[in-house]
Amino acid sequence: MTAVAQPRDTRPYDQADLSSRAFWSQTAAEREKTYAVLRAERPVTWHQPVEDMLMKDPNDQGFWAVVRHADLVEVTKRHEDFISGEGIVMESMPQELLDAGQGFIAMDPPRHTKIRRLLSSAFTPKQIRRIDDQIQANARRIVDDIATRGEVDFVPEVAALVPMHNICDMMGIDEADRARMAYESQFAGGWNDPELMGDQEPLGRLFEAMLHLSELSGRYIAERRRNPGDDLLSNLVQAEVDGERLTDEEIMSFFGLLTIAGNDTTRQSTSHAMKALTDFPQQKAWLMEDLDGRLKGAVEEMVRWATPIMTFRRTASRDCELNGQQITQGDKVVMFYASANWDTEVFDAPERFDLSRNPNPHVSFGGGGIHHCLGNQLARQQLAAIYRELLTRLPDIEVAGEPSYTVSTFFHGVNHLPVRFTPER
Repeated sequence: MTAVAQPRDTRPYDQADLSSRAFWSQTAAEREKTYAVLRAERPVTWHQPVEDMLMKDPNDQGFWAVVRHADLVEVTKRHEDFISGEGIVMESMPQELLDAGQGFIAMDPPRHTKIRRLLSSAFTPKQIRRIDDQIQANARRIVDDIATRGEVDFVPEVAALVPMHNICDMMGIDEADRARMAYESQFAGGWNDPELMGDQEPLGRLFEAMLHLSELSGRYIAERRRNPGDDLLSNLVQAEVDGERLTDEEIMSFFGLLTIAGNDTTRQSTSHAMKALTDFPQQKAWLMEDLDGRLKGAVEEMVRWATPIMTFRRTASRDCELNGQQITQGDKVVMFYASANWDTEVFDAPERFDLSRNPNPHVSFGGGGIHHCLGNQLARQQLAAIYRELLTRLPDIEVAGEPSYTVSTFFHGVNHLPVRFTPER
């Protein structure tokens, strides 16, 4: 017999806390204790609206939490039941911010299909291979700048620079615009982080950041339409599939997505990997025994361990069922990647950082389906390049103090990570 969905206003909330600022201020290991109970006993549960939302939404009565690997993959692949066009973060946001900061991943077919085909025609594996030399050069440049110092803050001086330089090189962004662009992009995922925000008003500051990125991208797009070059923006301006091209607004939206998600995800993966290599020295030693031969597989474990995007939201487009729970049209359905990547039904001893883990079906790039991360190969190449450079030239690099983590429901962020190493001579 099929259960009947309860109205949202009478539906009981689960006793587990996934909504409070206190929960999201915990470490990943502390949050995992809650996820483990839910995976074992209540894998699809209804929760209170997230605390401290960017803007109050009187229609937000809560969300479904999906914590098991199998259920998360199912939600991802059922894109007709669980849509993205209402937003991909737990909070409700104005349409202007959805368009500017979430791009085509907050779209549904047929619009999503058209935009992704056009983007894919310019964002191909061939294009990524073409910039591999530049990715390697940027890794050398970053390590050159710290190699003689012995101690640095790893996040701003290494991890943040990896995607910033590579993405800017891909798009042809001038050196003078890079630091401000990277700085503004932080606010999309860290607007509720006290350290980042200080006494600034979140919604206004977020709009300010989006405005800067829109104006910057608009200026570069106009220039590429006049004088196309050999870069990703030029390719996007000229991309054509079945006689259709991307509009300026669509390219600006993708620029925002690549700037925000592309910067943040690689920055966080690079930072968490450094912490894990320090905490699991035997794994670091194993990797360095055959760095070239083992690095490719090790990157997969680095990304699983980091899970740089912790949650992704969908919205039910119609009444449907998920693992025995009746979902109502309009319900928020939140996939917890951080939980799925530690699912013991899929991963043996997930609490162990195991660089030889194989197979490693992590969901850090999504669980398949139409929204699988378009930049996954770029992320892999960047991680491999920076760690090849670091471990070859600064082999004893290690974390030398407590990290400072971002408070966020979306990005698994690291603000500061002190490291030390024997200076290069």
